[in-house]
Amino acid sequence: MVDREQRTPFYGIVLILAAMFGAFAVNYYAFGAYWFRIAVYVVAAAVVAVGFVMTFRDYSH
Repeated sequence: MVDREQRTPFYGIVLILAAMFGAFAVNYYAFGAYWFRIAVYVVAAAVVAVGFVMTFRDYSH
């Protein structure tokens, strides 16, 4: 179980970075309609929340 506990924060950081770069790409390249951009931002916020929980989860118990 120790190996999985060490990989979980890494996966959380990867999720956060992927959401940030996805939102940045949609904004920078003005890709899609406004409703699509808003949908990407909402999904990115949810992914960041999941990544935050995965990164900072306490395994000390």
